[in-house]
Amino acid sequence: MAARKSKASHKKKVDSSGRKTYVGKLEITRGGMGFVIVEGLEKDVLIRRGETSNALNGDEVRVEVIERGRKFGARPEGKIIDVVRRKQTEFSGKLEVHPHFSFLVPDSDKMPVDIFIPLHLLHNAKNGDHVIARIVEWTEKTKNPVGEVVSILTDESVNEIAMQGILVENGFPLHFPDDVMEDAARYPEGVHSAELKHRRDMRDTLTLTIDPIDARDFDDAISFKHLNGDIYEIGVHIADVSHYIEPGSALDKEAYNRATSVYLPDRVLPMLPERLSNELCSLRPNEDKYTFSAIFQMNTQGKVKDYWLGKTIIRSQRRFTYEEVQLIVEGAEGDHREVLLTLNETAQNLRKARFKKGAINFSSEEVRFTLDESGRPTGIVVKESKEAHQLIEEFMLLANRTVAEYVSGIIVKDKQVPFPYRVHDVPDEAKLQVFASFAETFGYRFNMNTPQSIQSSFNDMLSMVQGKPEQHVLETLGIRTMAKAVYTTDNIGHYGLGFKDYCHFTSPIRRYPDVLVHRILEECLKNDVKPIKHLEQQCRHCSDQERRAMEAERAANKYKQVEYMTNFVGEDFEAVVSGVASFGFWAETVEHKCEGMVSIADLAQFDDFELREGEYCLVGRSTGLRVGMGDKVKVRVVSANLDKRQIDYTVLELPEQKHKKKRSIGAEGKVKKKAPSKRKK
Repeated sequence: MAARKSKASHKKKVDSSGRKTYVGKLEITRGGMGFVIVEGLEKDVLIRRGETSNALNGDEVRVEVIERGRKFGARPEGKIIDVVRRKQTEFSGKLEVHPHFSFLVPDSDKMPVDIFIPLHLLHNAKNGDHVIARIVEWTEKTKNPVGEVVSILTDESVNEIAMQGILVENGFPLHFPDDVMEDAARYPEGVHSAELKHRRDMRDTLTLTIDPIDARDFDDAISFKHLNGDIYEIGVHIADVSHYIEPGSALDKEAYNRATSVYLPDRVLPMLPERLSNELCSLRPNEDKYTFSAIFQMNTQGKVKDYWLGKTIIRSQRRFTYEEVQLIVEGAEGDHREVLLTLNETAQNLRKARFKKGAINFSSEEVRFTLDESGRPTGIVVKESKEAHQLIEEFMLLANRTVAEYVSGIIVKDKQVPFPYRVHDVPDEAKLQVFASFAETFGYRFNMNTPQSIQSSFNDMLSMVQGKPEQHVLETLGIRTMAKAVYTTDNIGHYGLGFKDYCHFTSPIRRYPDVLVHRILEECLKNDVKPIKHLEQQCRHCSDQERRAMEAERAANKYKQVEYMTNFVGEDFEAVVSGVASFGFWAETVEHKCEGMVSIADLAQFDDFELREGEYCLVGRSTGLRVGMGDKVKVRVVSANLDKRQIDYTVLELPEQKHKKKRSIGAEGKVKKKAPSKRKK
């Protein structure tokens, strides 16, 4: 079984001298060597030290390929001739102010040179201050970029400095430019009679929002009306962000550059200014709001009889939290109880149908920190996905799938309308083979004949592993085996969800692809399609920004884990092995879900260990002792280093060595028992 591939393409130019240039993403190694990844080129372009110009790691660059003397089959070499788009323009660091000039010495080694700050751009910052500076100019002829101070952090808390530093090192600006703020401020409150002529008025239909207790922007709402018999009208209403953001405006360009909101433990860095995200577009109760809607006529079994897509105006009558809805689902009395129970029944049937058709039922544990007023963690809570969360999730999935199906069926000039699909490829065959072999050591055998049989095998395994010691490790490694979902115009479907057509329509306040989807959908409904130029490039950018946001979120969560574990240095905990490498293993405490490293040197007290990659374990050369993913160990907290965002453990007890029984998972999920093996697994 081979993974489906998106269409290969790359930007190539040939100048007047016949030299080839490409646009791609630059990755620089610790040794200073660079590689430009160009989509569609078989091999990356090698950039030797000194040929990177003023480009930084992660920048989108134009590279000139040098072909002369290149051996057949060797990696092409080149040099950077232009920076198309910088990954990061803001940097944190300390100021050195001299009588006639000043420099910012960056905190991160990702910026290899100091930033020159003219005295008139210090904006009241002083020598020794910890600040954030933005690059305003950097020509190829100058070694150091010119910057200006945009934020002074010296008087901020340690937490504030850390969180802001994480955001800027991942390329997310902390402030909106003045022209963007002016753009956002000019939109008036309320709705206007002229606009009502072009919208379906849903204000008299019962409409509810269900969100986290600490949510500030409400970008989706559900409406409910009983039509007849067992048929209901259920509406999914999404904030009409595209009504306010005009294509090409300063606001639109900034939203595109950011592409996503970023969620850290103590804050949200929004994609849009608060004037839009928390006020005009937020579907707050008892306020008339513009929305883009998918309205379904369906029964509680989840069968859709008919649907309507279009612009609406709504008025939410009640804001619910997930916790409030969950209590009602579990039997408590409350507002609109019968409506919520009917919606929940419908959602659960949609969910069952999804898994029956091949969606993979992955569930991963997420943690949330309880913080004091200074942002310091005081506790860790594991977030659970309950039926209240699934209620919203299923109707959002239904709306996303329906919009994608509708647009995919529109043909203009014998071609499908270019559209930002959300796709998920089949698992890489090599990765899947390694995972399947590992799962077999726990007794779960995979049928890898077809993509459908793989989906079935995953679901059978996930069902049978519930509550067993190996549950966490198999769920974690199964997720890592999966391809990453991305945005693209090449509609290969969404393997994990089991959908032929899928897009993101339901969160335009926090995701730019949803804004693009709204614009294209509106054109399709008006039969006036104007294909967006360079849409695939925009999709790649949005996918890149999504990855950066995830990196920032992981870094911030890790910082909070380390900060929390500073309270427990010297204490002992039960833990589970969460990763292995040639230099040691990672362990996650059962009580706190905080991950730290046990070095290979620390294991020397037991044996000389070597890594067995395919088995996800370390094995003692003399004793045969095994330390593998999912094994239980006892550890002591040695150190918690905030600067390195690193927790170090020492291991006190290695896992017990166990025999494992084999089970075979058939196509229908039936378990076939085999005689126990006599040799250790």
